[in-house]
Amino acid sequence: MARHRRRHPRHGRHGNPPDLRAFLAHMQAPGRARWQRPRRVVQALGLRRGQTVCEIGAGSGYFTLRLARAVGPRGHVFAVEAEPRILEALGRRLRRGRARNVTPVLARDDDPLLPAACGDVALVVNTYHHVPDGPVYLRKLARALRPGGRLAIIDFHRRATPVGPPVEHRVARETLLADARRAGLAPVAELGFLPYQYFVVLRPRRRR
Repeated sequence: MARHRRRHPRHGRHGNPPDLRAFLAHMQAPGRARWQRPRRVVQALGLRRGQTVCEIGAGSGYFTLRLARAVGPRGHVFAVEAEPRILEALGRRLRRGRARNVTPVLARDDDPLLPAACGDVALVVNTYHHVPDGPVYLRKLARALRPGGRLAIIDFHRRATPVGPPVEHRVARETLLADARRAGLAPVAELGFLPYQYFVVLRPRRRR
């Protein structure tokens, strides 16, 4: 299986382009909704009011505010981001949106730094291909889930698409599933409505 964890030589330590202002604008571009389908993604997660979501690679908050609204004022979102400058931009957006049920978390590339058993759902969008060691990272995410919790991963297929990172920087769906098995996770659903990305839902396997 082809694996990709190396960074583009012109990108920064976290795999992001050097012009962060342009990168943040790109992430919030209105045209993204046509292929990312954020409303449908959030609906597919089946979130309930009062639940806690761990969003990994929150970026400037494209999904964060949507998740915060879905779980309501009694719910909570941990918005995890490894790039301090992006986390600052997220904080500004949260203040403008008056999102009081979101906690920004400055993480490491190899560790989300989340409390144990803190979340009902973990969502990883367009971030898994940045992770240096997939199985290790997935095990750490699994420890952050409450009993019955789910992990949803969305990332680009390893083929040419009109948007997304270079093909050689992507992680194939089959590689993700192999990483999940090694991490003790099993797929429970796979959704096919995104044109350029896979959408896999995982749960920790029950110990016998």
